[in-house]
Amino acid sequence: MSEGYRIGAAGVIPRVGFISLGCPKATSDSEQILTRLRAEGYEVVGTYDQADLVVVNTCGFVDDAVHESLDTIGEALRENGKVVVTGCLGARPEQILERHPQVLKITGPHAFDEVMDAVHEHLPPAHDPFLDLVPPQGIRLTPRHYAYLKISEGCNHRCSFCIIPSMRGDLVSRPLPHVLNEAIRLRNAGVRELLVISQDTSAYGVDVKYRAEQWGSREVRTRFIDLARELGQLAEGPGSDGQPLWVRLHYVYPYPHVDEVIPLMAAGKVLPYLDIPFQHGSPSVLKRMKRPAHAENTLERLKAWRREVPDLAVRSTFIVGFPGETEEEFQVLLDWLDEAQLDRVGAFKYSPVQGAPANALPNPVPEAVKQERYERFMTKAAAISAARLQQKVGRKLTVLVDAIEGSTVIARSYADAPDIDGTVRVRGSRALAAARVGEFMEVEITGADTYDLRAKLA
Repeated sequence: MSEGYRIGAAGVIPRVGFISLGCPKATSDSEQILTRLRAEGYEVVGTYDQADLVVVNTCGFVDDAVHESLDTIGEALRENGKVVVTGCLGARPEQILERHPQVLKITGPHAFDEVMDAVHEHLPPAHDPFLDLVPPQGIRLTPRHYAYLKISEGCNHRCSFCIIPSMRGDLVSRPLPHVLNEAIRLRNAGVRELLVISQDTSAYGVDVKYRAEQWGSREVRTRFIDLARELGQLAEGPGSDGQPLWVRLHYVYPYPHVDEVIPLMAAGKVLPYLDIPFQHGSPSVLKRMKRPAHAENTLERLKAWRREVPDLAVRSTFIVGFPGETEEEFQVLLDWLDEAQLDRVGAFKYSPVQGAPANALPNPVPEAVKQERYERFMTKAAAISAARLQQKVGRKLTVLVDAIEGSTVIARSYADAPDIDGTVRVRGSRALAAARVGEFMEVEITGADTYDLRAKLA
């Protein structure tokens, strides 16, 4: 018997270690696997020496993520010896086997059945339904008060720098009633913020031709606006506790029909926040990237949205040093950023990804030039962020408390997604007495720096 086993009412209880790498979509996949493991009586443990087997959910989007995944697999093999690999890098098993031929099994992303089959083969389950209960909302990797809500898998686009479609396949939308039922279970479990994620949230339902589904006594369509509208009503639905429910939309491409969600933001049904992966501001670079909606006039669309919702927060990511990017094209990006005045911005230097068509593009940008452009870009983005945050000083905002660290309450406003955006740091004895992790509080903004706000209890 392995020393990792625990003796319980059902007898021997097998223990699984789990490592989740990569983006929120991978986190959502990990939660699905963990829920199934727990439902079958496995105990999930946090150290290698406690585990009888380790599952590693990998990322393979960029070279740094590939290296991290391979290093993590190697560490798990050294420290434990029995490793099942899944996730995006698993779509390229030869790359894993070349370095780690002793792994037990490799599966691609979203391959829940295959992962469970591998676990069953090498570590049979011992299930006691009275001992090993799973909460209705499943097993989550996020704190109790917020959760990722995945609405689809895969992507129909073929961006030249991206290999996600080859790993995760084309777009497959979840039926809207399934999404809404999961959202209700999460809300009833105390979740205060739903983070809607997919590869392309605004394309939701296109694969099923926006099919109509029965939801209660009425019909809803599998499409972006219906999804947003229904989620926005959950805070007022049966079984709600009267507390707000934040709905935050991620990975929204700026198609014209996104205009339809802006009135919901104006009405307070959905957070006035959009995560839009613009990637660049130069039309010629976007064309080489084969980006969807690259011909849309996104600056005019942004201005129209802000006229209707002045508090709208927009975050985005960009690539600098894409193959063939000239100084003139980079300057177009800087000018675009000046005009767009985005609230939250991230960037990374282009690096070749195995299997990406962009690798074959001519005129690669030298590393030194990439670095110099990255620094110029981030300097400008930081200045814009600082100026926009300064405009919030003196205002009162509702924030969601994430943690209490010493004498400081760490919270987030509507403009701050967890782990990727800034925070609101609330000080004062009254704030400490009033704050509860996972609950809302009203604060007055007293100061700002480049990415974060300072506040006191309102």
